[in-house]
Amino acid sequence: MKQLLQILVSRLFARLPKKFRGPVQIGLAALVLAGLGVASAYEGQAPEPAGQRAEGHYQLQGRVVHVADGDTFTLMVGGRQEKIRMASIDAPETTKNRERPGQPMAQVSKDALAELVAGKTLALDCYEKDRYGRNVCDVPLADGTTANQRQVAAGMAWANMEGRGKFMRDPSLPGLEQKARQARLGLWRDADPIKPWAWRYDCWQKGKC
Repeated sequence: MKQLLQILVSRLFARLPKKFRGPVQIGLAALVLAGLGVASAYEGQAPEPAGQRAEGHYQLQGRVVHVADGDTFTLMVGGRQEKIRMASIDAPETTKNRERPGQPMAQVSKDALAELVAGKTLALDCYEKDRYGRNVCDVPLADGTTANQRQVAAGMAWANMEGRGKFMRDPSLPGLEQKARQARLGLWRDADPIKPWAWRYDCWQKGKC
């Protein structure tokens, strides 16, 4: 970069008539110094660390310190707490307050997730933060599956097809849900369990519980 600036300035100066070279030489000298300064600053910049975030993906590693419900927990990462919302699934809602009561099977789903992750140190594959500041993540387990898949396969959560599947990142989940339905596992013991996204709208927003 520095050599290129010097060559360009030298050629430009050589083409000037002699009577203009004095004033122009001063201006060009200042320009060269400024350009070299910018080049030095640019060349001295450290490259951005690779592997932390690529195409919207990032990893969080830590210990699970709290399970809130069947698809949400807290991860302790380097001394700070990170809220995790499991990607591609939606579990029965737990009771939040008087105006937002919980669904059947919510506690069973929460307990099932606790069995999978509570107290464990995990490396999560995350996509983004949602509007509540929670990290939206897949939760790989030691057996090669994910906690997301295990919850759906056991009938403890739905494959999240809210908004025509716009939140779906794991294409295996609808098939796992179908198998759980056929075997009448977990929440599928009920002939027609209410989807959590419908519950949040009809019950919590419209008061039609």
